[in-house]
Amino acid sequence: MKPLVTLLLLTWVAVAPAGAGTITGTVRAEGKAGAALDAECGAYDSRAFKFAEKVNYQEMRDFVIYIEGTVGTNTPVAPAKPVQVVTRKVMQKKAMFQPHVLPVVVGTTVEWPNNDDIYHNVFSYSEAKPFDLDLYKAPEVKLVTFDKPGRVDVFCSIHATMSCVVLVLENPYFAMADDKGTYAISNVPPGTYKLKAWHERLPSQIKEIVVPETGGVKVDFTLGITQLPKY
Repeated sequence: MKPLVTLLLLTWVAVAPAGAGTITGTVRAEGKAGAALDAECGAYDSRAFKFAEKVNYQEMRDFVIYIEGTVGTNTPVAPAKPVQVVTRKVMQKKAMFQPHVLPVVVGTTVEWPNNDDIYHNVFSYSEAKPFDLDLYKAPEVKLVTFDKPGRVDVFCSIHATMSCVVLVLENPYFAMADDKGTYAISNVPPGTYKLKAWHERLPSQIKEIVVPETGGVKVDFTLGITQLPKY
């Protein structure tokens, strides 16, 4: 089988202004205080709860940090010029989506290759991008263009454990935290922005920041079950 040729899209984007800053920091998750008391007193040793899987906040990954809204109105923008943007890819391998979370900018096309010897049916009923790719195997590769911002939850109609999230963003100023929880967003035009830290199973956190013309700003986040209505 011929190797899959990466599709290149030609798009017009604004060149970063001469003055641009960098946003760096860390993001981590934190559970509710006192939630570990049951484990400490042996409650999880019983047959009823022995196999109950607890959330490990220390091991959480797939944090996305991004600037909300459009970027470029704070400062003058240089004339646009054409650049090449590589199409992103989510593989289906061992009945899993890889990666599990994919942040993209509006207008990005995502390839969905099936690297298994079994059928998959990739679909989403999310408002931002509903689609159904139907049953297929290699060498066929399906494509979806994400033309509207928002969270797109993706599933396989055959396999219960297969799911992933495509987070479609309004601008290219975003990053995924690494395994140590650190992130960096570079070449950000100077200005005042709302910076958001996101995780698929935790409330997001937003901080207002000021990006300087040179140098950087450090912003740390701790996500948890906070700032929600209590009943």
